[in-house]
Amino acid sequence: MTALSVNLNKIALVRNSRTMGIPSVVKAGETCIQAGAYGLTVHPRPDERHIRRHDVYDLAEMLKAHPTIEFNIEGNPLEARFMDIVRDVKPHQVTLVPDDPNQFTSDHGWDIAKHGETLIPIIKEIQGLGARVSLFMDPDPEQIRLIPTLGSMQGPTETRIELYTEPYATASREGTEEELETLHTSYAVAAKVAQECSLGVNAGHDLNLENLPQFLQIPNILEVSIGHALTADALMMGLENAVKAYLDVIAAANQ
Repeated sequence: MTALSVNLNKIALVRNSRTMGIPSVVKAGETCIQAGAYGLTVHPRPDERHIRRHDVYDLAEMLKAHPTIEFNIEGNPLEARFMDIVRDVKPHQVTLVPDDPNQFTSDHGWDIAKHGETLIPIIKEIQGLGARVSLFMDPDPEQIRLIPTLGSMQGPTETRIELYTEPYATASREGTEEELETLHTSYAVAAKVAQECSLGVNAGHDLNLENLPQFLQIPNILEVSIGHALTADALMMGLENAVKAYLDVIAAANQ
């Protein structure tokens, strides 16, 4: 069964528009857990445009009462403060994303050929903390095949990639059926190559209730991280109902 990790960034973005602490990121996380989410994801950026540093610690404290819920922290490990947070919190999973501090949002995966040597000690340190490493990747088989050259892919648990799915989401919204099918095939191939390299496969970025069912036709997607679309749906149907709607879609796709 594919797991759902709810990204809380957009909850924090709404909270940050005022100074009252409403809505509460921690309470939103608790609601997601009560609705059946497998995990919670946060992406603390240096400018704290949404998730703030204290949110990560507050969520980690709350999750002590929910030991089966996975905490996933995303970010660029080349930003020193990010690794400080990881060392303090020791989350279950650390998703390494090659984003620039000034980027509007994450928009590409790692170039392993270029950055692989830099990532090796970072991966080892994170594994030494007991966390799973996931690398944010484009659906590029050649880049994915280079990941095992970075060293042990096992650590405390199998190393994963998170396929960057915004191009797929855009095609599902704006492209032709043929373009979408071509992209779907490229993601399926990338996932298969990763699995052949003993890498688990996660996915995320702009997945929603409409495009998720077809995407999950790709076998053995272990986890999807969804935030923006789920938060938008929550405005209409409520957060608990939105989480349950995504869980229903995942359950149907995994039958």
